[in-house]
Amino acid sequence: MSDQDEKSLPKRPSGRRSGDSGTKEAILDSARELFSQSGYEATSIRTIATSAGVDPALIRHFFGDKATLFATTLAEHTTIPQRLREAFIGDPDHIGVRVVDIYLRLWEDDETRHILLAIVRSAATSGSASEMLKTVLGSRMRGVAQLSAEDPDQSKRVALAASHMLGIGFTRYVIKLPDITSRTHEELVAEVGPVIQRYLTGTNR
Repeated sequence: MSDQDEKSLPKRPSGRRSGDSGTKEAILDSARELFSQSGYEATSIRTIATSAGVDPALIRHFFGDKATLFATTLAEHTTIPQRLREAFIGDPDHIGVRVVDIYLRLWEDDETRHILLAIVRSAATSGSASEMLKTVLGSRMRGVAQLSAEDPDQSKRVALAASHMLGIGFTRYVIKLPDITSRTHEELVAEVGPVIQRYLTGTNR
């Protein structure tokens, strides 16, 4: 059944109910897992509801629609922006290595890997999901690269670095390209770190 068909289902009365917090968490947990497995377009509200053991109308009660649920899942169930910020604290001469190291660890962490998979798979198949991701994650990452307030190309540098790292994540953890997966974490940090350093600072220090 499509999401459009699900809109015709009767809605439960609104109002606060006991156990709302636990129910919302169950819905968000199921949504995170299913979005990471199948992407935004292929995941329906009914599928999420079945996984969470709730009526689809309850998801609409809490979140309104699938788009809002997706955004909420990413906004409330990820430490990714905060952990990436840590890479920008410290000696700027080693920022590239720190960024790559933390980014790879996010992919290797069971909790954050699901979110990254959802981001990659959903943004690749849905224009609306892509725009949502830029709004949800982009706003939380705003100003993270405080390398030089006078650098007019700072946003372009960050975009280049992000694009390169996204490619590494996709080829290593999604399609599992042998030439990338065969490298150890430490090898990738050593090889990619200087490239990200140059993107972000304009130097190879």
